[in-house]
Amino acid sequence: MSADGLTFLDGPLGSELERRGLALPAPMWSAVGVWQRPELLVEIHRDYAEAGAQVHTAATFRTTARALQDTEQAAGWCEVAGRAVALCRQAVGGDMRVAGSMAPLEDCFLPEATPDDEALAREHAELAECLARAGCDLLLVETMPTERELVAATRAARATGLPVWSAITLGPDGAFFDADSAAAVRDAAVQAGASAFLVNCTPPDRITSLLDSLPPADEVPLGAYGNDIFEGETGWNPARYAEEAARWRDLGATLLGGCCGTTTEHLVAMRERLCGTGHSG
Repeated sequence: MSADGLTFLDGPLGSELERRGLALPAPMWSAVGVWQRPELLVEIHRDYAEAGAQVHTAATFRTTARALQDTEQAAGWCEVAGRAVALCRQAVGGDMRVAGSMAPLEDCFLPEATPDDEALAREHAELAECLARAGCDLLLVETMPTERELVAATRAARATGLPVWSAITLGPDGAFFDADSAAAVRDAAVQAGASAFLVNCTPPDRITSLLDSLPPADEVPLGAYGNDIFEGETGWNPARYAEEAARWRDLGATLLGGCCGTTTEHLVAMRERLCGTGHSG
């Protein structure tokens, strides 16, 4: 945590791997970097640390048995996840917190594709246990488009004994959650074991609108890390993104970072705007 009471997360791995030249076919996405370009993942993690990130998320967004079932890594999916955690730790050292990403089992932007409750409970538990064994400091349940999966993943993550942060996406058109339903999801996540509630992979101004109308909840830290990927929502250069992050801070968010389409420059700009520095401290 900075002297300003803020904690800075890192930025995206998937879009950054692509920006640096690695093709990421679906459904593996950023997991491809673990076995094809591990040195590039280490470089990206180090760049985020240099830019001032204090919490670093390993490339486990798609290191699940389901995502890797048709690949040569299918039988060793947990080893791939563990390797992703190890690469992150190698890059940032023992003083930084490493988070294991737990994403939707299917598609972040297709809530109707969410598997049944039995599959959610079993598969999220398998991943959570794998990430805990790999040495994560916390588990980040992220980009969830449904309350049902967010609660299942949060419950599975908390069963490991690790701290859990839980995040929703509002979707490309902001239709997945409004203020009332987001408040209900936040409360359900906390009841399931989350120690913080975040909004991610959502256009920054939509995050602001939600935070502005979200009913308060005492002692539940809020966080935000927006994206710049949806058609019609482009133009979030680092300076503009940092100004929006200042609005998130003013609306109570203390966990701040970047999602798809942002870069280390966005993180530096946020730290300069909010703390007067682009470096960790």
